[in-house]
Amino acid sequence: MQCQHITGYCCGKKSANNLLLWAAVFSVLVMAWPASSHADIYKYVDASGKVYFTDKPKNKKYRLIISANKATKRRYRSVTSKIVKQRRKKVEPIIARVADKHQLDPKLLHAIIQAESAYDHLAVSRAGAVGLMQLMPATARQYGVTNRRDPAQSIEGGARYLKKLLAEFSSKDLAIAAYNAGEGAVHKYGNRIPPYKETRTYVKRVLRNYKGQ
Repeated sequence: MQCQHITGYCCGKKSANNLLLWAAVFSVLVMAWPASSHADIYKYVDASGKVYFTDKPKNKKYRLIISANKATKRRYRSVTSKIVKQRRKKVEPIIARVADKHQLDPKLLHAIIQAESAYDHLAVSRAGAVGLMQLMPATARQYGVTNRRDPAQSIEGGARYLKKLLAEFSSKDLAIAAYNAGEGAVHKYGNRIPPYKETRTYVKRVLRNYKGQ
């Protein structure tokens, strides 16, 4: 199994031969997943057709299929430009300070935050990324972020991760792509933007935000 969690499941390639097996595993997940654990269940289908289930997604390719407590989820929705500007104004001093500390272009941090969360520090993605810079649990731990909803911590952790990506790829476009899809995906496709519709749309959105400032 490639799902690296006790509660993770991995199925083989979906085909006519094992469709019933896939359905059976999913049924077991629904019935047997501990209700008291308050864990969401995420699903991911890779390029070869293998299906993965986990309660702790490692990247944004996983999609939420069962929510243990929808009331606690605040997924960012379309907001007016006025609200976005109000949110932005509140965190501009933090972004300026963190950008100066790590020698990053503050416009790039703004562009990513706008694309990731529309400056909503309580935003939660379908994959479980949280906060202004939509940090996954593993990334947050790596950069010492203990509260992903805290604007200062989120921006600090996200900025350090972005700085690492910029140094690794020496390309703004690839660093942005890696922020969305992960370094592994960019390396997998020969240090090019992965052919994922979500990632390519994301890169265009961030660059549009960047140029529009």
